[in-house]
Amino acid sequence: MGALTRREQLKAERRKELLQAGARLIAEHGFLGVRLDDLGAAVGISGPAVYRHFASKEALLTELLVGISLRLLAGGERVADEAGTPRIALAALVDFHLDFAVGEPELIRIQDRDLDKVPAGPRRELRRTQRRYVEIWVSVLRELRPDLSEEAARVRAHAAFGLMNSTPHSATSATAARAKPILRAMALAALDSD
Repeated sequence: MGALTRREQLKAERRKELLQAGARLIAEHGFLGVRLDDLGAAVGISGPAVYRHFASKEALLTELLVGISLRLLAGGERVADEAGTPRIALAALVDFHLDFAVGEPELIRIQDRDLDKVPAGPRRELRRTQRRYVEIWVSVLRELRPDLSEEAARVRAHAAFGLMNSTPHSATSATAARAKPILRAMALAALDSD
């Protein structure tokens, strides 16, 4: 595949701007509280011009949530594969997930509130991807702690996600960085306690 033309580059940049603005607006106002006109105005275009980039508001929401799930899965696989030991892998997974939680809190708020607005087919894909991400954690936990059943490892992983994903609800952007080491220590303790 060749290099993008200038027009294609501009279109890709505008699409990225729309995704960023969409994440911010939907996190602030909820999916139903955002109109295409609001979205367009946020990036300096008309509401109908948004259709050049997304077939619908639901398509934008789907891309936001499926996109982050795919990025988490790919990153989680990379982190686990590159770690030398299960203990290092677990710490690296926690750090990786905290970077996401602190860096993209809008997507957590959107997932919590607006997942049901994603059409059924993409929502199934999203859930499958999320389950695969959880299974990376389960695998690492069971390597570290062979005494844990799959179910117990899965419960621990979900508990750690709940803790780390609480950041958008419990910390402002100014306090999130200070909360990160506390959340890291708590997540690691919850994952690897007796």
